[in-house]
Amino acid sequence: MTTSDNEEAAAATARLKSIPSRNGHDGRPTHPAVDTTRPFGAHLQMSWWKPLVLVLALPLTLVVLQIAAYVIVGVVEGSDDPFAPGLTPLKSLAANLSIGATGLVAILLLVWMTRVPWRLLLTPQRAFDRRRLIHYGAGAVVMVGAGLGTVAIVAPESTNWTGFAITGTTVALLAVTLLTTPIQSIGEELTYRCVMLPAAASWLRAVRPALTVGLVVSSLIFAAVHGSTDPWLAGYFTLVGVSTGLMAIVSGGMEAPIAFHVVNNVIAGVLNNMMSGGGEVAIDRSTDTGDASLLILGAANLAMVAFIWGYERRHRATA
Repeated sequence: MTTSDNEEAAAATARLKSIPSRNGHDGRPTHPAVDTTRPFGAHLQMSWWKPLVLVLALPLTLVVLQIAAYVIVGVVEGSDDPFAPGLTPLKSLAANLSIGATGLVAILLLVWMTRVPWRLLLTPQRAFDRRRLIHYGAGAVVMVGAGLGTVAIVAPESTNWTGFAITGTTVALLAVTLLTTPIQSIGEELTYRCVMLPAAASWLRAVRPALTVGLVVSSLIFAAVHGSTDPWLAGYFTLVGVSTGLMAIVSGGMEAPIAFHVVNNVIAGVLNNMMSGGGEVAIDRSTDTGDASLLILGAANLAMVAFIWGYERRHRATA
């Protein structure tokens, strides 16, 4: 082999070494936009303007989809006010599906912006773990059940329950809740924790400041889109956003926040449906509709974060 051949071979080897590995330490595909050495939430690398587009476009997408869905339902039901606070079965269906559709739009936009496979966005450092999903779902049943049960005992007036009854409306609402509330809950988690949190965090490189920015931005927008003018409710929704964001960060993926959010919303929805006196479920988030009983539900959120932290710590110790 001549000197020229040796030089070409050396140059080719150098070029190969400069190409990022296509597989991580566990054999999963890697991507230049995902840094698997950083914790979930601070793992994305994006141009500064892309998170700004997501932060502005996704809430607008949700508002447009919900308005359109409510108008269609109003036409079908012949309602004079399709935006009244009461949730009929069709309005509940419209709300759940529009939120789920927003989550799908969020994932598609992030995939388009980063060229990252969607599965890598859910759990960038490992494969999606169904065992974690089941384990955290079981834990959420305990935490959410304890929180709602405590509120019902110590502050029954805060539940807005009017009485137990099963009517045709109740059955229809229960069917919508069981079939589509998981879609709604997953849609919110995809939008705010899977997309908006790491996108906003990408504005900074230092890990802790990045996670702080991601949590603050995603949680405040999550609270804002719930449209409450009551300080207690607005604070509670912000706490939910921070708690579920911490669940994703601590566990390194989306299994924990999805499990908690689905369980929380399904249990609360079933109870509200069955205790609404056989009629529509009233949703009122105006001023003076929240109270200190929300501290109990907030404690359930924080207890779930602690539960996940303990499980992940034990899991790492035995790995």
